[in-house]
Amino acid sequence: MTKIKHTLVHIVGARPNFMKAAPVLRALDKYSAKVRQVLVHTGQHYTENMSDVFFTELGIPKPDVNLHVGSGTHAQQTSAIMTAFEPVAMELRPDLTFVYGDVNSTVAAALVCAKLGLKIVHVEAGLRSFDRTMPEEINRLLTDQLADLLFTPSLDGNVNLRREGVAKNKIFFVGNVMIDTLIRFLPAAQQRSQEIRERHGLGEYGIATIHRPANVDDLDTLRPILGALDEISREIKLVFPVHPRTLKNLGDEAKSLTKNMLLLEPLSYLDFLALQASAKLIITDSGGVQEEATYLRVPCLTLRPNTERPVTVTEGTNILIDRNLPRLKKEVKAILKGKKNKHRLPKYWDGKAAERIAKVTIDHLRG
Repeated sequence: MTKIKHTLVHIVGARPNFMKAAPVLRALDKYSAKVRQVLVHTGQHYTENMSDVFFTELGIPKPDVNLHVGSGTHAQQTSAIMTAFEPVAMELRPDLTFVYGDVNSTVAAALVCAKLGLKIVHVEAGLRSFDRTMPEEINRLLTDQLADLLFTPSLDGNVNLRREGVAKNKIFFVGNVMIDTLIRFLPAAQQRSQEIRERHGLGEYGIATIHRPANVDDLDTLRPILGALDEISREIKLVFPVHPRTLKNLGDEAKSLTKNMLLLEPLSYLDFLALQASAKLIITDSGGVQEEATYLRVPCLTLRPNTERPVTVTEGTNILIDRNLPRLKKEVKAILKGKKNKHRLPKYWDGKAAERIAKVTIDHLRG
């Protein structure tokens, strides 16, 4: 008699999810005799360079289900995901549903499962910026209150969850799955590095990525940021992969405000990792980039007043700049003159976080 396998559903929807889910899917594949994995892509990010290329590069299997929700406001997108995912969840009745990070797909799937009495696993739990003007912070808070198993990437996550009343036996400090992916693919990215730099005529260079609504939705805010980046690019070449949101809001002004920068479309994971690994500095408002820069030991200047990844500041290479543009330019000058931050790798950023997640998951299923 064939033993019935446990069904595990993984929800991905946006670019950051793919890097987090890939190592977990692979780690749980080792237990294929015990579990059946189902991959659901909500379609929150749906273009070739924001979605498809990541499945190819990261070796993620083709999604079993694609909800094709597309873009929209936060409410529209969240409700569309819930409406589309509910019949899938009702049909599969998974033993565990894995949600990743803090995007709309994360909280939408968690709400559906909670209403249906299905167990939820949150990978990258406990991170807090303590800034509720960030939509992602709301997603994190709600998902963590609904989750049954919470896997934290750093110890501050455990502290935050306990403060919010989450039971200790639900919380597991496993490390950072984003770093699992980085470690696995860094050698391949480094092999591309010279070719990419030669293709774009790069010597010494920095990277800029700006996409947060607080920085790009208001042109009166975005223009001075890009003006500062343009000024910095006269001292060091800046590679600027332009997020669709930023490009849409900037429109025809992009070329005039960024004439000294190398503007690129969003890059594949391997190409962007290759550029990060060889960069002199990174200017960003992305959470994941703060982590990657820390592992790669590249100075990172973050255009935000806070971060849900404080370990990148206390132990890593990250400096919070907010929108203090004179300070941004001052810090860039210091880096170019050889300033280095003290740096150490946070605990469990060792490429084995997904293995720890898989072990806890299987132990939980065994009861």
